[in-house]
Amino acid sequence: MIRRTLLATACLLAAQAADAGAIDKLHQFLESTRTVRADFAQTVVAKNGRQAQTSSGVMMFSRPGKFRWQIEKPYSQLLVGDGEKVWLHDPDLRQVTVRNAGTAIGGTPAALLAGDSTIERNFILREAGDHDGLEWIEATPKAQDSGFEKVRLGFAHKELRAMELLDSLGQTTLLRFARFERNPQLAPSLFRFVPPANTDVIGE
Repeated sequence: MIRRTLLATACLLAAQAADAGAIDKLHQFLESTRTVRADFAQTVVAKNGRQAQTSSGVMMFSRPGKFRWQIEKPYSQLLVGDGEKVWLHDPDLRQVTVRNAGTAIGGTPAALLAGDSTIERNFILREAGDHDGLEWIEATPKAQDSGFEKVRLGFAHKELRAMELLDSLGQTTLLRFARFERNPQLAPSLFRFVPPANTDVIGE
């Protein structure tokens, strides 16, 4: 009798795990992931549906609050969050824009990945169904000035594979991740930024 009860309990738990929704997977992902490194391919689609631009590069984050977003093609651009400030470096313009991390990422997609686990503080989450072989979550920022209308995250099993961002201008940014590594060793220097010489620094 005890053996049957244990078996039934195990089957129930397995069924519950198999039926875990995308929001549960996001929470599990955040709770079990301290660092990430992944390649990304990014496509920006204008409000009229025309493809505006494509780019690719490498993204990393170290929770809580530190991230590095390096666009490599078709041009170089670097976004670094060191936990206190967010730095955007455009080498072609010889310009760096710096903002306070709290105001810069509180309601943005970076906060979903690099922030702490209490994401409902900044976002309203809802299940968004399955398509393209992924389970989707829709996150709507609570802040009115985040610059984004909503963010969608796509999971395959427990791995984050895609993000879709709709900004306040009607543009959609599509991100697909490859070579996704969870909890790799990442050097602290990757999340520090010193403006190069002869570069204009704008902001705080």
